[in-house]
Amino acid sequence: MQAETNPDAAPATSPEGEATRVSGAAYVAVLILSAMGLTLAVNQVFTLNLFGFQPLSTAFYYLLIGVFVAVAFLVFPATKGSRGRVPWYDWLLALATLAVGVYFSSNAATIINSGWDIDAPMLPTVLSGVLVLIALEGVRRCGGTVLLLVCLVFSIYPLFADSMPGVLWGSQYTLEEAVRANAMGVESIIGIPMRVVADLLIGFIVFGVVLTVSGGGDFFMKLAYALMGSRRGGPAKVSILSSGFFGSLSGSAVSNVLSTGPMTIPTMKRYGYPGTYAAAVEACASTGGTIMPPIMGAVAFIMASFLNVPYLEVASAALVPALFFYLILFLQADAHAARKGLKGLPKEELPSVVKTLLEGWIYLFSLALLVFLLLAWRIESMAPFYASVALLVTALVLHRGGNRKRVILDVIVESGKNVANLVAILAGIGLVVGALSLTGAGTAFSRELIQYAGDNVALLLILGALTSFVLGMGMTASACYIFLAIVLAPALVKMGLDPVASHMFILYWGMLSYITPPVALASITAAGVAGEPAMKTAFQSFKLGSVLFILPFLFVVEPELILRGEPMLIVRYVITAAIGVWMLSAGLERYAYFHGALSRFKALLFLIGGLLMMVPGWETDVAGVALVGLVYLSGLLLPGTRKDAQTEL
Repeated sequence: MQAETNPDAAPATSPEGEATRVSGAAYVAVLILSAMGLTLAVNQVFTLNLFGFQPLSTAFYYLLIGVFVAVAFLVFPATKGSRGRVPWYDWLLALATLAVGVYFSSNAATIINSGWDIDAPMLPTVLSGVLVLIALEGVRRCGGTVLLLVCLVFSIYPLFADSMPGVLWGSQYTLEEAVRANAMGVESIIGIPMRVVADLLIGFIVFGVVLTVSGGGDFFMKLAYALMGSRRGGPAKVSILSSGFFGSLSGSAVSNVLSTGPMTIPTMKRYGYPGTYAAAVEACASTGGTIMPPIMGAVAFIMASFLNVPYLEVASAALVPALFFYLILFLQADAHAARKGLKGLPKEELPSVVKTLLEGWIYLFSLALLVFLLLAWRIESMAPFYASVALLVTALVLHRGGNRKRVILDVIVESGKNVANLVAILAGIGLVVGALSLTGAGTAFSRELIQYAGDNVALLLILGALTSFVLGMGMTASACYIFLAIVLAPALVKMGLDPVASHMFILYWGMLSYITPPVALASITAAGVAGEPAMKTAFQSFKLGSVLFILPFLFVVEPELILRGEPMLIVRYVITAAIGVWMLSAGLERYAYFHGALSRFKALLFLIGGLLMMVPGWETDVAGVALVGLVYLSGLLLPGTRKDAQTEL
C-alpha cells in the first residue's frame, strides 16, 4: 500500500533523481530512521515493551512525527525536480524535527497532566511554533502548494475567527494559544488523522511494500494477462483488472497510473485502442482503487475512525459500488472492442493461468491470510504485520525479489518513505482539523448548511457534492474527506441519512476530480504516459467514469446498495442496479449484446433505461425494462438494423 501522493508536490517523480538524493549517508539515515519508526510501531501495536519501553499513545505519536517527518525532509526535496544529494539545510531540518518529536514525546505526561495545550512555559510554547512550521513545510513537500495554502489559512484562522462574518465566525485565540493547542492538543497535529496512521495504517503500508518488493505487482499483471489477454478487447480488460488489483492495495490513483500505465497503455494502443481511450481506461481503473476493498488507501481507515466503527464495516459498504464501477468499465471496454472490431492478444504471447497461479501462490496466500485475519480474528492493527511476515519469509525462502539482504533493506526503506509521505501530509491536515475544532466553525457550518437546505435532502446532497468536488481539485482524497467529514457529514446525518452512506458520499465526490476536467490528476498523468492531449483524455475519462456521478446519490438515499438494510431488499436493489449498469454501458458505447451497434436514439433509450433501473422502485424498473425492450423489439421486427451482435466477453 502506497502513501497518497499529489503531482503538485515538490518531490521529483524521477526514480533516478530520488536514487541520487537518497544515497550514501542519506540512505543510511533513512534506513536507520525507518527501522526505528517501524520498530516503534510494532512495539506499540503488539505491546511488546521492548527494552522496557512502552510509551503513552501521545508520546508514541510525537515520536512517529519526529522520525518519519525527518525521513520526509531527507527523501523529498524542497523544490520540484531538484537533483543531487541532500543539502545541509535538509539535514538540519531532519535533526530539528527529530529533536522536537523527542522533546514532546518525553514530556507527553506533563502535557496532559499540566494542561500545556492551554497554558505552558516558554520553551514548549516556542517549540510548539516550531512543530507547526515543520508540519506546514512537510505538507508542502509531500502534498503540494494548494494543500499547503489550505493548511496555512486554517492554521492562522483561530487568530481572527471572531472577526469573520456569519458561518465563519468562531472563538478567537492568541498566537501563543493557537500554537500550543495545535502542537499539544489532541485534536490537531496528533488528532484523528495521525492516530489512524499510527494505530492502523503503518502495517498496511508495510504489507503493500512487501507485496511490491517481492514481485506481487508483476504477478497481478501476469494474472490479468492470463485471464483476459486473449479475450475481445483484451488489453483494455487487462488494464482494468490489473489496476483494480493494484489499486485496491495502493489506494492512490496517481501512483497506480504511474505503476501500471507504462505497461497497459502502450499495449492497448498497439492493438487498436485510440491513445486517449487507452489513457482514460487506465485513469478510471486506477481511480477505482481508492474505493475498492480490501484496503482502499488511508481514507477508509480514517473514515472508520470518524464513524467509530470497525474498518470491515466501511470495507463491506464500499464493495458493491466499487464492483459496479469496475463492471461498467469492463462492459464499456468490451462494447467498444465489439463495435470497433478489436481483437485480443495472441494466446502464444500470454502466460498460462495455471502456471501463473502456481508461480504466484504466495501473493494470493498472503492476501487470503490478511482477509482471514481481518474477518475472523478482527485484529485490524495486527493483521497486516502477520501477513507481511508470512509473505516476506515465504518470498525469501523462494528467492522472490532477488538478493535476500537487499529485499529486507528495500522493504525497510520503501516502507519508511511511504509512511513518511503520509505522516507529513496528515500532520499538516491536522492543523485544519484543529482549527475547525478550536473555533467551533465546523459545527456552525454544518448547522448553517441544514438551515439553508431546509427540509430538502436533494438540495443538501447537491451542495455537498459540489463542495466535495471543488475541494477534491486541490487536495488528496484523505485531505478532502477529513475536512468534509467535519463540516458536511454531520449535516447529512442530521437530515436522517445513513452515517456510513453519508461519509461514502463525501469520499466518492471528493475523488471524482481525479478523472474530471479541469483538474483530472489521474487522467492527465495517464495522458502523459500515453503521449496524448491532457484535456481530451480527461473528457474521455469523464465519459468512462460517469457512473461515479450517479452511484453516490443512489446509495446515500437507498443504503441497501452498500449492504445496509433488509437482506431481500439488498438483493433486489443490487440486481436491478447491476442490470442498470449494463444498460448504461451499452448506451455509452452504443453497442448492445444480442443486438449490435446502436443508433444515437437507441443508445439514448438505453441510457434512460439504465438510469431508471438504478433508481430503487418497481415503477422505475418496469419503465427501464420497457424502454430497452422497445430497442430489442425493433431489432426483431427490423433485423436489418442489427449489426455485429457478438456476445463474447
